[in-house]
Amino acid sequence: MAIRFRVLGAAGRDNALHVEIDSGHAVRRLLFDCGEGCLADLSPADVMAIDHVFFSHFHMDHIAGFDGFFRMNFARDGDNNRIWGPPGTGKILHHRFRSYLWNLHENLGSTWRVSDIGETEIKTWRYELPEAFETAHEEPAIFRDGLLILDEEDFTVEAMELDHLTASMAYKVTEKTRWNIDSQRLAALGLRPGPWLKSFKDHNAMPDDAMVEGRRAGDLRAELLVPTPGDSVAYLTDFLLDETALAKLRPWISGCRHVVCESQYRAADLELAQKNYHMTAAQVATLASEAGVEDLVLFHVSSRYLREERAELLAEARGIFPAARFPEGWNE
Repeated sequence: MAIRFRVLGAAGRDNALHVEIDSGHAVRRLLFDCGEGCLADLSPADVMAIDHVFFSHFHMDHIAGFDGFFRMNFARDGDNNRIWGPPGTGKILHHRFRSYLWNLHENLGSTWRVSDIGETEIKTWRYELPEAFETAHEEPAIFRDGLLILDEEDFTVEAMELDHLTASMAYKVTEKTRWNIDSQRLAALGLRPGPWLKSFKDHNAMPDDAMVEGRRAGDLRAELLVPTPGDSVAYLTDFLLDETALAKLRPWISGCRHVVCESQYRAADLELAQKNYHMTAAQVATLASEAGVEDLVLFHVSSRYLREERAELLAEARGIFPAARFPEGWNE
């Protein structure tokens, strides 16, 4: 399995994050925010294959490209028409759905589900294209235990609410631990590899008390299965990085392999960053260093800075966290 990601959009312009989770038998695609022009970095096939869209918040620079996404996908079938965001997401997206003229839709069967991520529960509304998205069908709320919002076969997504003078959601995608067979130990036990190993790794398909080659499956798993931790990427943007936020974020992203984080301002503009509930590159680099992340990608840089100033912003971050970098293609 592997996580691949790409920051969309240019330096000083709207940005978004595209994430692919490749399990080896399927690829799931996630989009975080949808700024103006960001989808131009993806092929039409990639845009139409996005399974989930996650919004941090709904300032224009984070949703201005949604019309392009919806134009390509509004009528698609399946269960992958899913949108997530902070409280108020269902209402805002309902207005977006209804902002077009629908008069050729009766024979189309698309269903969209939009979820508000609350502190203790997730509220979801269903919208139907045959109804011209007129009615918001409220579904039963789901109790939210901790930060988890999405639990799929190969990965999870967690969300944390932060303060941008409005709720702004930070997200973390984590591959689930992979359990691989120790081939040398398998041979030492006189066992042959084969299709049975797939069921053997699945506790539901083969309970611990099931017998395999004269031994309990649970005992054999303890000898043969080797855990490999999954990859991870966090998406952090548009919030005040004060002590309250730091206390929440440090343990949450601790050990996270990739962190993609807004860096709106240079260190000299700290006062401006705090006034606008944004961050400086130095603040972000300090967070990454204290949390022990592996890779820090700086994005969502203010348009006030020219190319040379952006290079200096990056240098400020690298002075604290040497592994800081800009996204590929920014040519800094």
